[in-house]
Amino acid sequence: MSAFTMCTVLGLSAQEVLWQKDIKSNTQDFLSQITTTIDGQYLITGSSIQSSKLQAEDSKQNGGYDFHLIKLNQQGEEVWEKYFSGQNHDYLSASVATQEGGFLVAGTSYSGKGLDKKEDSKGGSDIWLIRLNEFGDELWEKTLGGSSDEEARAVIQSTDFGFFVAGNVQNSAKGYGSKDVLIVKLDKDGKEISQLILGGKGLDEVEKMIPTKDGGALLGVYSRSNAGGSKKTENFGEGDYYIIKLSKEGKVEWEKSFGGKSDDHIRTLALTSTGYLIGGESRSERSGNKSVGIEEGTDLWLISLNERGEELWQKSYSFGNRDILMGTSVLHSADDKASKGILLGGYTQAEGKIQTDDETFWMLYLDQEGNEKWRKHVKGESRKREERLSDIKLNRDGSIILAGTSAEELGKENWKIIKLGDKQLDQLIEKQDIKIYPNPVSDYAYVEISFDFKEADIMLYDMGGRQLQSLKTKNKVTKINTQNLIQGAYLVAIKTDNNKTANAKLIKK
Repeated sequence: MSAFTMCTVLGLSAQEVLWQKDIKSNTQDFLSQITTTIDGQYLITGSSIQSSKLQAEDSKQNGGYDFHLIKLNQQGEEVWEKYFSGQNHDYLSASVATQEGGFLVAGTSYSGKGLDKKEDSKGGSDIWLIRLNEFGDELWEKTLGGSSDEEARAVIQSTDFGFFVAGNVQNSAKGYGSKDVLIVKLDKDGKEISQLILGGKGLDEVEKMIPTKDGGALLGVYSRSNAGGSKKTENFGEGDYYIIKLSKEGKVEWEKSFGGKSDDHIRTLALTSTGYLIGGESRSERSGNKSVGIEEGTDLWLISLNERGEELWQKSYSFGNRDILMGTSVLHSADDKASKGILLGGYTQAEGKIQTDDETFWMLYLDQEGNEKWRKHVKGESRKREERLSDIKLNRDGSIILAGTSAEELGKENWKIIKLGDKQLDQLIEKQDIKIYPNPVSDYAYVEISFDFKEADIMLYDMGGRQLQSLKTKNKVTKINTQNLIQGAYLVAIKTDNNKTANAKLIKK
């Protein structure tokens, strides 16, 4: 694959395309998310209509949308591909990599019982959850909902290995407005622990949810409702950023609204060393509690909050036309005590005449105070007429992965996955020769080797120097099984083909 460099107006930032993966389709495929696994691989999730070739091989196909999952390794090669089908349309909207190395995926299902779906519809559309191991095999599944229409929006794993699932519910008897936020807490086996409906008298849609350091969750809600129902804060304009902090028990700890007089649509959330970063697109001039203006169409509006939800700073950025923010990644120091930089990703949608770089993936890199360092458009190997970024992730080694759709015409969306290497970001990241996580460990640990090698040996010793395990790896991150170890301290040693060595202590709890 040819690598090439992209330069930017603000400061030179050399990046090269390490690889690009195009997943071709003849139908309108929806790409929802890219999930980075604990061992540095990638799960690409969305919804597709399976092709007639697959239908012939697989009589379970229904001609409707199915959950579509593709796992790629660190080199961008396909590890496996899976479809999960109901008898009607099923749209996969969110996924999370679990501590154990598998996944939980969540989507909106219009299907009753049948094919891969094992539980009846609860009425209207429901939330369909599937728990998978790292090979994509189903461990359990669950259908959540009531007689109204529910849709899945986000899922996270909590510190107790259970899950928070966030979605929306329409015109619910237990709700407050036309659309409310539904939060369900589950244990690790999918058993429901609690359910909560949040919202004002109008429309409230949850867009994002992230886990917080204390085991709770932060919700980013697009709100078009005033105080009333469970909502305590008034809206400033047509649509506001509405932020809700939940405790680990799933109770509301605080809520905040941010907005100007027009429409402000939240899209992303991220954890920083000082609190939270919230971002989306804004049509509002300076008004309400918005202290920055707009240049054209919609601009990106980013707000940094402390852990109590109080504003630290806010900034605005413009690419022209309608700017849509799809992903935010924060670069942390090795000890996680400081945030070093912020990477934003999105695309600009033409609201009329298409300018040069509209409908192209873009990236914006900021320092921890929100000051712009560089921006660039990412075209990759091929440039189609309409390219829309779905998600962006900054990897721990400073590389960047972008996932989106690429189409010459509407209804034929290919998935386009690009991995970039960035020398500047690579230098910012503090590396340890060998890193083990989680540590202390209960079942599985991951050994990460920071220096370059083609093949390495990983050895596990007890404190008496007895070798207990030995395995060869070609990957930067390798999973080791510690289930049979007794509680105590162990030594992990590595030796590479170019004679580099390192070791680190592992604690079995």
